[in-house]
Amino acid sequence: QVQLVESGGGLVQAGGSLRLSCAASGRTFSNYGMGWFRQAPGLERELVAAITSGGIGIYYTNSVKGRFTISRDYAKNTVYLQMNSLKPEDTAVYYCAATLGRIVAASYDFWGQGTQVTVSS
Repeated sequence: QVQLVESGGGLVQAGGSLRLSCAASGRTFSNYGMGWFRQAPGLERELVAAITSGGIGIYYTNSVKGRFTISRDYAKNTVYLQMNSLKPEDTAVYYCAATLGRIVAASYDFWGQGTQVTVSS
């Protein structure tokens, strides 16, 4: 199985930017589709962005389109989430996840520990 470790969360003012990183180890990174989820207090976990194992297919939830960018670096076994124009409603714990299947929300088998993102107004 693959192990995932997120980093890059923090506190930022509205309109600011953060870049989340997720370092993968244990199995062949290029075999896995990767996703970023988030969960805010009282809300269900949602898939924010995802990228296929080959890096060609990309998904964004509507609320982050044009503001967030997912990418992956095969040499570093790392997937990134660049978050720009952050809004208070982006505040959540962000989780990195990996799947050997399709990059849909129900497919992910391996999860990181999460990193807190807080956007102040």
